[in-house]
Amino acid sequence: MAEGALTLSSSGRLTTPELSPDRIEELAAIRALLEPELASRALPRAHFALIDRLATINAANADAVARQDAVAYIRTNLEFHRTLYLRAQAPAMLAILETVWLQLGPTMRALYSRLRRNEPPHHHRMILAALRAGDEPGLRLAVRTDVTQGLRHLAS
Repeated sequence: MAEGALTLSSSGRLTTPELSPDRIEELAAIRALLEPELASRALPRAHFALIDRLATINAANADAVARQDAVAYIRTNLEFHRTLYLRAQAPAMLAILETVWLQLGPTMRALYSRLRRNEPPHHHRMILAALRAGDEPGLRLAVRTDVTQGLRHLAS
């Protein structure tokens, strides 16, 4: 399919494609480029209510980790990022990024089920701190690190 999230077999069966390490690396590179840019564009519009909302989502993410619920973990992790990036008011960039997320979704689900995380990503706390401080370089670094840390496990 167009987004690369599903494939159609010759028998007409829809499946999620198995991603090669090279494909994962390419998608990770796209995330590492786009997500810091979206976060940077969101920063001037990151009011206290948004930061509080992100902290609430991050608490739900921590709860999903504590329950070892991979689906809830991935959902709340993406919700955290998407909620921030919506403030960037860059719909074309967000649409491209959502396509990348769709392609990575099934692979991320398999990975996080295997990893058995026991704590939420600490980079989310760094993202929240950078937003509160209005620290654009710190925000870019925290987002890039958050994105690349998780995906490094996928490519290996």
